[in-house]
Amino acid sequence: MSEHYDLTVSIIIPCFNEEQVIMYTYERVSKTMQSFGTKGYEIIFINDGSRDRTLSILKEIAQKDANVKIIGFSRNFGHQPAVTAGIQACNGDVAIIIDADLQDPPELFPDMIKMHLEQNANVVYGMREKRKGETFFKKITARMFYRTINFLSDTPLPVDTGDFRLIDKHVIEAFKAFPEKNKYIRGLISWIGFKQVPIMYVREERFAGETKYPLSKMLKFASTSLLYFSKKPLKLALGLGSLSLIVGLALGVWVLTGLIFRPETLVPGWASTVIAVIFFGGVQLLTIGVLGEYLGNMFEEIKNRPEYIIYEKVNF
Repeated sequence: MSEHYDLTVSIIIPCFNEEQVIMYTYERVSKTMQSFGTKGYEIIFINDGSRDRTLSILKEIAQKDANVKIIGFSRNFGHQPAVTAGIQACNGDVAIIIDADLQDPPELFPDMIKMHLEQNANVVYGMREKRKGETFFKKITARMFYRTINFLSDTPLPVDTGDFRLIDKHVIEAFKAFPEKNKYIRGLISWIGFKQVPIMYVREERFAGETKYPLSKMLKFASTSLLYFSKKPLKLALGLGSLSLIVGLALGVWVLTGLIFRPETLVPGWASTVIAVIFFGGVQLLTIGVLGEYLGNMFEEIKNRPEYIIYEKVNF
């Protein structure tokens, strides 16, 4: 006999150009939700401006299954806005965020709910023991990214995790109150606090289609998480400025002592001048670049444009 949990569950699935996998995603998620009892569930697909048949396939599914709901964006706004829209629209006592590519297993849902109830956890986040089907470059850069953002963050963040997680009503309501537009969701959920516990799993290869996170999007995501979520890069720029000042004073002392004690070693146009100019110039450009990124983020917030525009909703 399957277990029964006295709560309602929302499944949030952002998708972009997933026509090759979306039907199988629905079947696996639906089968999993029907394998145990709840007070009710909803599967919210957020179509992030797909240019293939993703939306039409979702509409066919929604006609046959009233538990399926669709939010359609007017264009591609990105993964994090899509997840945000799902959280804003969900009605469950808990919500589970999962990508449509099935690298994260829907079959883990019952265990996540069980941990939530038994351990009184507000967040159950998936922690990857192993990542199948990924290149060495992707693995090493992901490892470096998670540890760098953890070092720079004022809030401790779990490493080797993604957005695959369960969040309860307290976290959902707190998240809905965030006014900022460019969100680093896994960082914000960690910042919210409450009790958060990991559940270990093996991340599978993508079932079909191609990754929606090429290098350009990965770099943009890294920039948002590093410069939007933490103030430490500003402190790092200050540290580099202080270091350059110390180096400049040291070079000044070296030149002064050279004039007094070893004038024969001083050659006009010596290389240390060039090195000093390059060093100071590099520090200044780096500092200006960091400040520029923060000013750009402030500019985006001041414009106060919506994070996304919803074109249509189905089954709401």
